[in-house]
Amino acid sequence: MAYRLLVRRVWTLSAKDIRCLPASTATTASSSFSTSLQSATTRVSFLSPSRTLPRSLPHTSRREVSFNVQDHEDFTERVINSQLPVLIDFHAQWCGPCKILGPRLEKAVAKQKGRVAMAKVDIDDHTDLAIEYGVSAVPTVIAMRGGDVIDHFVGIKDDDELDSFVSKIIGQ
Repeated sequence: MAYRLLVRRVWTLSAKDIRCLPASTATTASSSFSTSLQSATTRVSFLSPSRTLPRSLPHTSRREVSFNVQDHEDFTERVINSQLPVLIDFHAQWCGPCKILGPRLEKAVAKQKGRVAMAKVDIDDHTDLAIEYGVSAVPTVIAMRGGDVIDHFVGIKDDDELDSFVSKIIGQ
C-alpha cells in the first residue's frame, strides 16, 4: 500500500516540479527512475517530512453508512442509545440472500445522507442478540428509534421497497 502511494506521488511530479526541487533532491528523483539499486537513505530524503510535495493526492473523507456490532455493550451504546433511527441487519456469512440484501440496504441508507444509521449483526457471532429480538430467519431487518422496535421485515426486498422502508423509518 505504501509502495503504491509512493509510486503514485512520484508519477504525479511534473518536470517543472522536479526543476523546482533542490539540486540534490532533483538528482535523486530523476535517477530513481533509472536504477533500482539506490540506497534507502537517498529515497528517504525525497520523502522527508520537511519537504512538501507540490501536488497532493486527492483526499476524500468517506463516511461509512454501516457498522458491525462487536458485542452486547456495543449494541447498547450504538443502537439502543442512538439519537438516530437505526436499521439492524441480522445476517449470516453462509446466507445467500443476506449477501444480496446487505449492499442494497447500505445503498438505501446512504441515500438518506446521515439521517439513519445501519448496524450489522452476524447471528452466528451474536446469537444472544438474535434470540433477544426474536430473529428466527435471516435476513431479518429491524428498525429501532430511541431503543424501541418500530418496524421489521424478513427476507429480501427490491431497491424501491427498501427505499420506502427507510423513508418510513425516518418519518418522510
